[in-house]
Amino acid sequence: MIYEGKLNGSGLKIGIVAARFNEFIVSKLVSGAEDCLYRHDVAKEDVEVAWVPGAFEIPLVAQAMARTKKYDAIICLGCVIRGATSHYDYVCNEVSKGIAKVSLDENMPVMFGVVTTENIEQAIERAGTKAGNKGYDCAMGALEMVSLLKGIK
Repeated sequence: MIYEGKLNGSGLKIGIVAARFNEFIVSKLVSGAEDCLYRHDVAKEDVEVAWVPGAFEIPLVAQAMARTKKYDAIICLGCVIRGATSHYDYVCNEVSKGIAKVSLDENMPVMFGVVTTENIEQAIERAGTKAGNKGYDCAMGALEMVSLLKGIK
């Protein structure tokens, strides 16, 4: 047996957790995710966005949303740009671990769409220019994972 996820969002309810810090980048990621979901038949009323102060707060709100049991997947979007201190490393490590933990603990797709870059130019590239839109990519992954997990069950 081979399991593969399909990209049909009809009837799915998707939560998005978005960090307000670096909002000029994150808002483009959110738009990309919404565009993907709507193109794949997720109804506008079935997409809910929760804005949090920064990337570090994403896992807690993703967990709270997951525990409501009303979402098929949670998409986590943010942008962390390296600065002059080690703060970047701490934030990136904890956010990635936290998002993975929520996904495993809640047994549902919780997608990591936090752009982590060395500079603002790289962030802009990943928010819809040269390197595509990571929000869109993350939404595609969410749709595929929901379908894949349903197929396995």
